[in-house]
Amino acid sequence: MSIHDYECVIGLEVHIELKTKHKLFCECDTTFGAVPNSQVCPVCLAMPGALPALNREVVEFAIRAGIATHCTIEPWSRFDRKNYFYPDLPKAYQVTQNFFPICTDGYVEIVVGEDVKRIRLERIHIEEDAGKLIHQDEGTLIDCNRCGVPLIEVVSKPDMRSAEEAVAYLRKLRAMARYTGISDGKMNEGSLRCDVNISIRKKGEDALGTRVELKNLNSFNFIAKAIESEFKRQVAVLEEGGSLVQETRRYDEKTNQTYAMREKQEAADYRYFPDPDLVPVEVTEAEVDLIRSTIPRLADERKAEYIKAYGLSDYEAERLTDDKELSDFFEKAVQVTEHPKTLVNLILADVAPLYTEDTVDDLLNPVSLGQLTNLVAREDINSNTARKVLKALMEDDFDPESYVKEHELAQINDREALEGAVKLAVASNEKAVKDFQNGKESAMRSLIGRVMKETQGRANPILAETMLREAISVD
Repeated sequence: MSIHDYECVIGLEVHIELKTKHKLFCECDTTFGAVPNSQVCPVCLAMPGALPALNREVVEFAIRAGIATHCTIEPWSRFDRKNYFYPDLPKAYQVTQNFFPICTDGYVEIVVGEDVKRIRLERIHIEEDAGKLIHQDEGTLIDCNRCGVPLIEVVSKPDMRSAEEAVAYLRKLRAMARYTGISDGKMNEGSLRCDVNISIRKKGEDALGTRVELKNLNSFNFIAKAIESEFKRQVAVLEEGGSLVQETRRYDEKTNQTYAMREKQEAADYRYFPDPDLVPVEVTEAEVDLIRSTIPRLADERKAEYIKAYGLSDYEAERLTDDKELSDFFEKAVQVTEHPKTLVNLILADVAPLYTEDTVDDLLNPVSLGQLTNLVAREDINSNTARKVLKALMEDDFDPESYVKEHELAQINDREALEGAVKLAVASNEKAVKDFQNGKESAMRSLIGRVMKETQGRANPILAETMLREAISVD
């Protein structure tokens, strides 16, 4: 059998760090990058006699996430202690919601290619983060600033079948976190982290295989590579007559391989029990409705609007709404143009690749991009010139139309004005002309390139190609 006879079965446990000012059970700040061990107190350091007090904002944020992912918001939930010993956990237990989570069921819809798929959620629960170990040659240091920082964990059903689907699902969760305002979702800062549960089975089978957990993956690229690497490893083990064991593994990006860390622990190993210092969380229907009323338009709602109002494809609308800042940017820019499709092409082809974690508005004025869109749509400038103007706009904001006039960048749409450049391109590129005449269509690109060079990139490329074809056929 080959790898194509197997399929991947994937479920994700996604930890989203909540954007609250204070920690889950104390008044300590949650600012990222603070001096190590400067944001701690007797509660998060588990000093004897210190008692926790629940941060109500955390509950509201968890409910926001549940509403946005179509979950049932449970009117009664409870905190439990997950007991384990590790240097970055001063309490020797983690407060979480194992038995009675605040949100249950729910789903997220993803788009992969032309397909729309629903990924079911098992639960969303609240828990506290552990500290951070800093490994050095001299030894390991412990920073407890992150101890007690509030998280929600979003646990999916094993509904994903590829690395592509897993990444699409994660992007949707990150978008949810940003649209609802509960987290910045910055994976590079650990605000969004992921554990991947992966097993394999032969295609057509229903039974689940032996599950392996990949821990603490923090980039879309590494998550995709880790899944693909582990899938190949598991298939190879079975094909060689071996058997898989339930274990926790880590992914090494340098070798693109996964390595065993330990055998996977079961719930019983953590000795869960109700936290005696915390009362249950009770939420009324009226409180849930009030929180629901504060949630802005979410990605799926905007996506449906864009498809209907602007005639965008499912893929284009999905890309635009993948990030709230990009979606907000589009909505500002589209107000100053009657050519939304052209605008979307500019955003997805030229703006989105340059956009990282900073807001798009810091990169470019959306009104200026809308004005630039009008110039492109009217064919006042060509795509090459548009990119030059766009690059200039990212350095200094200005009126694109005035800039084009001042720098004489307008597209040449006049046949007489292009005639000399076309004749020169044909006369000075005999080989390209012969190749084209012999059926090599790609040779036309070099001829058009010569025309563009002669006109400093201002020629209308479509007109230039038409004239070149006419000139060569006459010859």
